[in-house]
Amino acid sequence: MVVCAQVKVFYDRTGNSLTVWFGNPQDEFESEETGDEVILMKDKSGRVIGFEKLNFQPSQNDPVKMAFEAFPV
Repeated sequence: MVVCAQVKVFYDRTGNSLTVWFGNPQDEFESEETGDEVILMKDKSGRVIGFEKLNFQPSQNDPVKMAFEAFPV
């Protein structure tokens, strides 16, 4: 059986934030500020299911680039 993870990435140009979900956003139970302009979103069991980077502004010359790597667990 192959299980595929789904990653959701949202860039809010107006709010200058980048939000990345690697879990179901509807499972968010609490959030925790890290002090580095990053907010961790957690489910009921305390597992991190996403994060938000505040004050994110990509370079005007380069688009936002993303690379993903998958490995079996």
